Amino acid sequence: MPALAQLTEILLRQQLTIATAESCTGGGLSSLLTSQSGSSAYFDRGFVTYSNQSKIDMLDVSEQVLQKFGVVSEQVAMQMANGVITHAKTDVSVSITGIAGPTGGSNEKPVGMVCFGFCTMGRCFAHTQQFSGDRQQIINASIEFALTTLINELTR
Repeated sequence: MPALAQLTEILLRQQLTIATAESCTGGGLSSLLTSQSGSSAYFDRGFVTYSNQSKIDMLDVSEQVLQKFGVVSEQVAMQMANGVITHAKTDVSVSITGIAGPTGGSNEKPVGMVCFGFCTMGRCFAHTQQFSGDRQQIINASIEFALTTLINELTR
């Protein structure tokens, strides 16, 4: 995968570490990032926080924010990304929370809606994407979007 190789090269060249917080991707991004030999030079850890309680316990996501905005929201994605930075003490974090389907969607938050949080060396931001396809296609698109966004951020 070209995006993975590119991100790996950037992380190694800039001597940066990365950690992840994943919900709907179930650890897929972490698995991909650690599929490269030598990944321990840049990969710190991955949090798979599928339940709301795990997001609260492991990443300090606010129960009030979860109730007010819902688990699939930029607010929760940002708290997840910030929680990674706090607990992993890493240079770069990415969080992913969304609805991979085929069930769980609503008119307000349809299947394929995925929210991301990114922290790259002090700059944090959130972004929402709407993907289509089956569950695996949505998961794959989410991982690819995270990789591409990280590459763009780290090379700006």
